[in-house]
Amino acid sequence: MAKKLTPKQEIEQGGELPKAWLNKQDELLNQLDEMGLAMFTIDCSKARNLSALLRAFAKGVDYPVFFGKDLDAFYDCLVETVAEQKAGCVLWVQELHSADPSLKADVAEIFLILNEVVKNAQEHKKIFAFVVEHAGKLSAPEPGVEPQKYAEAAE
Repeated sequence: MAKKLTPKQEIEQGGELPKAWLNKQDELLNQLDEMGLAMFTIDCSKARNLSALLRAFAKGVDYPVFFGKDLDAFYDCLVETVAEQKAGCVLWVQELHSADPSLKADVAEIFLILNEVVKNAQEHKKIFAFVVEHAGKLSAPEPGVEPQKYAEAAE
């Protein structure tokens, strides 16, 4: 039987953190503060395609506006974000519509890259972990109602 990890050990090993953390955000923040790790919140609630997912991540980690908006640039963005932190960081990914048929392949690509960033962070003696709030399918747009604009597009 595997030994249960302490919260600190779960974070130190990197990668996707157990779903139990979803109900303990304050405890996670306290643990990250003790460990010298940054936390970034990624709001994916409005993302309906890969481009929107990438924008949500770039906005959440405050990556420059000239972000390339492709998967290679996404990887570079996250690697640079981890490198800029003293000990590493944790992403809190909110409302990722991983069950939506139009996003399944894109979400799979996102997870591949997140796990590649974990490996890169470990090679550089840093921590990269993430918590994902999986959401169901995206709601269908209401007929005759214009979709809500992204905050950065409305400005």
